[in-house]
Amino acid sequence: MVNLKLMGRTRAQESTNAIERMYITMRHLFNRGFYKPMGVSGETLRESLMTLRPEIYGSIAEEKVELEGLLYVVDRLPKGIEECRYINLTSDEGYANSHFKPIVPPKRRRNCYRIDEEQMNIEITRGRSEIYDILTHLTFLFLESHKIMRRVIIHEDGTVSRDWLKLEAAIQKKELTQIEREIALTHTANILGRTFKEVTLMYPKFMLPENEERFLNIIYWLGKLALEETVENNKRIVTFSPVLRERLGHHIHGEIWADGVKQYLLENNLMHRPIHIISANMHSVMNTLFTPLALKTELKGKTSMEIYEELSDKGNGQLRNKIMKAALDSGMKFIEDTSGTNIDVQVFDTAQLKNGFGNSKFKDVKEDDKPVIIVMDYAFGEQAYETMDELLKPYTFEENIIHLNVVSISIMGKAGILDGGKGDIMIPSAHLFEGTADNYPFINQLTKEDLTGHGIKVVDGTMISVLGTSLQNKDILKFFQESTWNVVGLEMEGAHYQKAIQAASRLRGNIREDVQVRYAYYASDNPLVTGSTLASGGLGTAGVKPTYLITEKILEQIFNS
Repeated sequence: MVNLKLMGRTRAQESTNAIERMYITMRHLFNRGFYKPMGVSGETLRESLMTLRPEIYGSIAEEKVELEGLLYVVDRLPKGIEECRYINLTSDEGYANSHFKPIVPPKRRRNCYRIDEEQMNIEITRGRSEIYDILTHLTFLFLESHKIMRRVIIHEDGTVSRDWLKLEAAIQKKELTQIEREIALTHTANILGRTFKEVTLMYPKFMLPENEERFLNIIYWLGKLALEETVENNKRIVTFSPVLRERLGHHIHGEIWADGVKQYLLENNLMHRPIHIISANMHSVMNTLFTPLALKTELKGKTSMEIYEELSDKGNGQLRNKIMKAALDSGMKFIEDTSGTNIDVQVFDTAQLKNGFGNSKFKDVKEDDKPVIIVMDYAFGEQAYETMDELLKPYTFEENIIHLNVVSISIMGKAGILDGGKGDIMIPSAHLFEGTADNYPFINQLTKEDLTGHGIKVVDGTMISVLGTSLQNKDILKFFQESTWNVVGLEMEGAHYQKAIQAASRLRGNIREDVQVRYAYYASDNPLVTGSTLASGGLGTAGVKPTYLITEKILEQIFNS
């Protein structure tokens, strides 16, 4: 009798090996300086990704083109990259001061520059995780482009199908009528191996205000460059600039960023005060603290959670502006990033708050003992170590070494859940770093009981810090879930944050050893459930309640510490 559990374990091991091969290969290609994704040098990446078959990339291993995964990828890469044969990953090398206009992908904060018709430059300022993310997405993109090519070529001499000629003709028109668009989508469906209904449903999801035919354009250019690779041997090439290779790993951007925050604290006599660091979004702490002050009228007859949901609506900018003004008038400083980390910062001097937060004995606390709250925007993967490590280091001013009085560090954010659905909450007790033997147990000041009883499922256990959200499949995740590790979810930064915290508190003595840590995540997806991966779309309002429940609990503990 076949042991199905053993087969599953074997598949999980294959997946783990594939991730390790990709990790090693990407580092090797970076050190080499260039590679051809669909050539011999990119073969290991392609094979490993096909072995892994990540859930987020859907039907990558099938002949039909994966559309949900394609949308996920193109939203995280610069507009027009499908048209470029040369993709150059660079450091911050001065393009911001040139005539080139930055292109920022809708779902990733990174500056990209279209150098000419054939070349796209992508600035890497957030560390190796950003490189892994880009290379994985490019590998998927080029694999899908060759699927298109294989369905287009009908003869060995490079002769193309009628469907391709019709798509090409449609692309060359400045504007399409509804009838012409549907004809083009019919031919595109044949090229993609999809039904007319499927491509019709996907078409508007790709649409941009300045480019309604984005879907058709992407399919055409992916197929066109794959055809040129096959028929004319014009290979696409990914290069890494010498400056990027020299700078990577030296914390250049993180150090500039951290020094800017510490300089503000010093100039405003806040360095000695109890400092509480929160890694979160740029709205929940501010809204939680200042909504009662700024929206007294709007709150009448409504719960605070109803107001928070209204604030999440893009059409309510006027309400958000009122809260922002109240915050700026009451001790909040917004530090916009200029370092290249893409991490903005808010500093809250709570001595300028009248009543504190919650049921705290705030009025009885001396001004010098009132907390200073530093909210830093989300880091990306390994960038979490760089930024937290630099932030916790002492600040040198006029030959004096000044330590920050860090009392607590709180990390909140989105993560994938393995037992639950979107909007559920995870409370970790340890972070495991995928692909290594590194594990980081800690005493979490937040507990399951703190957040239970609000109509949201709360789970606690171990979290996996993964190399990339797009490098997971059901087999490896089920193994994590069913093993004795008691894994409840996956994210990208936790192990990196905790590595920096432990080094600063226990090894370097930069901050106190008894620094309190809080970790809480709300589920953005469940990668074990088909149709609930990150590629299926955003959280919508499902993320509002868990975000503010976690924020409120963090602030309660800070003000009562």
